[in-house]
Amino acid sequence: MKNTQNNELAVCGLAAVKKLEKNHGDKIRRLYFTKDTAPLFGGLCKKLAKNHGIYNMVEEEDLVKLSGSVHHQGIVAMIYAPEIMPLDSDITDKWAELGESALVLDRIGNANNLGAIVRSAAFFGMKNIVIPNDEAQSSITTSSYRVAEGGMEFVNMYSVNSIARLLEAVKGKMIRIGTDLTAKKTVSKLGDICTKKSALIVLGNEEEGISDDVRRQCDELVIIPFAGMGTGDEAPQVDSLNVAQAASIVLYELMEKR
Repeated sequence: MKNTQNNELAVCGLAAVKKLEKNHGDKIRRLYFTKDTAPLFGGLCKKLAKNHGIYNMVEEEDLVKLSGSVHHQGIVAMIYAPEIMPLDSDITDKWAELGESALVLDRIGNANNLGAIVRSAAFFGMKNIVIPNDEAQSSITTSSYRVAEGGMEFVNMYSVNSIARLLEAVKGKMIRIGTDLTAKKTVSKLGDICTKKSALIVLGNEEEGISDDVRRQCDELVIIPFAGMGTGDEAPQVDSLNVAQAASIVLYELMEKR
């Protein structure tokens, strides 16, 4: 939940707040907790007191109001709303120079899915995530922060006005890979595709996949194999995987092959 008046974001959930405390404790402006979780954050309260920060023991209903969620797990930390950095050619050129890849999300609308993707990205060592400036794209929220289970502290989030134009701009510098149900190559080929260059890997949204404009700009399309694929029965029993599940498989294959 974002407090627009104070430009703050509520971070809730035990794992998310603990990781925030460990890696960027200086971001925490105010801390609220229940009697049950108070013993877990004594050290953080001392740090806040030293730096003239605010901390209070409150009732659970107060945490619901602060976070906008019943899934607060007895702890809410208020931080300045994270700024998502605009992506420019200097950054992508640096990625190409250093062999860094990035995950590009094409209008992932569900905040929980975004959080799960961030968690997987942190787990598999993918530190760059790009999202479009689009109303259909979920941004960093209290829900995505909580579901990421601390992963937000280990990824860099960037924004672009157009994913298609981003792909066009990095042509020849980075391999542009889209995930698509019509693809002929499977994700097991990611290692072969990405042997010499860093990659931009695009995941499509929950309902329609990657857009046509994005698909046309990709150098390669890959698919996650499904039961019956290649046997003549080409239609999976369900339309597709959840996008967060798909992200985990793609990221694993990329890490494993490289």
